[in-house]
Amino acid sequence: MGKSIDYASLSLMDTLDLAILTEEEAMERYGEFVDQMELHHTPDAAAFFRFMVENERKHGMRLAEKRQALFGNELPRMRREMLWDVEAPDYGEARAFMSPRQAMETALRSEVKAHEFYVRALDRAEDPDVRALFERLRDDELGHRGLIEKELAKLPPGPDIDPDDYADEPVAQ
Repeated sequence: MGKSIDYASLSLMDTLDLAILTEEEAMERYGEFVDQMELHHTPDAAAFFRFMVENERKHGMRLAEKRQALFGNELPRMRREMLWDVEAPDYGEARAFMSPRQAMETALRSEVKAHEFYVRALDRAEDPDVRALFERLRDDELGHRGLIEKELAKLPPGPDIDPDDYADEPVAQ
């Protein structure tokens, strides 16, 4: 959670800006994972991360539209450096030859992390409008989590790829 944010003093505009930044960070990180999975020729994992990029983009756009409708072009006070990894997957989560299951489990951990962030932020929010928005964002993260769990349930149990299938053959020196 952002250490330089005083959640008790957030305005509704600040809260929307913070949520937008959170979605942008997650979208960018998932995009980096898409690139890594394509580089390592794991198209199924790349496709799932691409799906997550689109989800984060849509969520961010809805928040930005609401912010624009309420506050127009008023400059934000929230900055990207005020938060880190609120919803974005940890950099260490990406693996060469990730399976779809591993990709979905990574995303699931990120949605749980985002839900926990909004629960903690909600505990510190005093303004009723800010509290209401944090409640909605918290609930949205539960919905995202349910979506991923539903997709995970469609996969066969256990590992869905064998990393040895991607091991390089020994070469003569």
